[in-house]
Amino acid sequence: MHFLYNFLVNTTEKLLPLSGRFNEKLKFFTEGRNGLFEKLASEVSPEDKTIWIHAASLGEYEQAVPVILKLREIFPQHKIILSFFSPSGYDVKKNSSLADVVTYLPLDTQKNAERFLDLVHPDWVLFVKYEFWPNFLSTLKKRKIRSLLISGAFREDQLFFKSYGKWMQEYLKAFEYFFLQNKRSLELLQSIGFNNAEVSGDTRYDRVTAQTQMENRLEFIEEFLNDQLCIVAGSTWPEDEELLVDTINSSGGNVKFIIAPHALKKEKIQNLQEKLTVPAVLFSEKEEKDLEEYKVFIIDTIGLLTRIYSYADVAYVGGAAGETGLHNVLEPAAFGVPVIIGKNFSKFPEASALKEAKSLFSAATKEEAAKLLNSFIQDENFRKNSGKNAASFIEKQRGASLEISEYLLKNK
Repeated sequence: MHFLYNFLVNTTEKLLPLSGRFNEKLKFFTEGRNGLFEKLASEVSPEDKTIWIHAASLGEYEQAVPVILKLREIFPQHKIILSFFSPSGYDVKKNSSLADVVTYLPLDTQKNAERFLDLVHPDWVLFVKYEFWPNFLSTLKKRKIRSLLISGAFREDQLFFKSYGKWMQEYLKAFEYFFLQNKRSLELLQSIGFNNAEVSGDTRYDRVTAQTQMENRLEFIEEFLNDQLCIVAGSTWPEDEELLVDTINSSGGNVKFIIAPHALKKEKIQNLQEKLTVPAVLFSEKEEKDLEEYKVFIIDTIGLLTRIYSYADVAYVGGAAGETGLHNVLEPAAFGVPVIIGKNFSKFPEASALKEAKSLFSAATKEEAAKLLNSFIQDENFRKNSGKNAASFIEKQRGASLEISEYLLKNK
């Protein structure tokens, strides 16, 4: 099976430049990796001590942040090398000051794995949540490089737990220890013979808690809201907006809406504007506008959503109305804000946990979304109690990054 895997990955690497001519995402994926090894060679010297952290995309980066801060304290002489697999993660965080070097992860060929590790030569490697690349993991194991999985999450439908996927179990032996998000992940690992693991929780809880203690004030949001009730729809896709638009258009005068679409393409923003029959203003056009006159504020920029959640009375988090994947529900919950999402969230345990804590609610149709939104708007006790449940739940889940740092201190 490893032979077949290598054949497929090597073939993919050869075909990607051609595929990029017909697909914009594949073009970014391929072109972003041009010169990757030369860049690493110029930024990491053979004498450097390094720690390599791999995050698939932005969500995993957020999980890595509190651990990176701990690593800075424990290993002040080490360079932090941060890698991403997806363009969406790399493009947003390529200038992150948290890491000394930010890079794409090359495709998982044996040659790439050897060359990457020759250049980075890490003392420690931390993979975040998932992404198990056989050639990288086998090379780490062969070189006896100390490796951890942090905020790990396993599901029954993964290859490791299928009769035809036993060949993949071998690569998990690269990890010295597994820090897992939940008990089910631990049970699954133990079922295939891995006992070097513990349930430490999800480091995102530490990350979102830290955000609540930062300076989150935004004067233009305060001007827009003018002390009215605020519903924030964050990281929305067209399927999410379809659930919300009718309620926004028919809502009364005591509530305002902030929408932060996930995709900032001009045509998608225009489509949203065309569906709104109430006054709406874009962030990019807010200058010289009397913001309090508008009903809807569309945030057509990146980097503000987390701070905007601090103003929310209710939050809708996008991604689960369609198949794109639920975005971060923990950010608004940390601010004590009740959360509404779409119906497709079975692969997101944090959403199920918040739902069980009576602070997150799912809507499958626009009618269900309208009923939930109107309940929150009209029933202050329901809104505030749900928000308290959210904040209390987040507080109880903190501490994963501390457990990881204690392990590193003990074993450095």
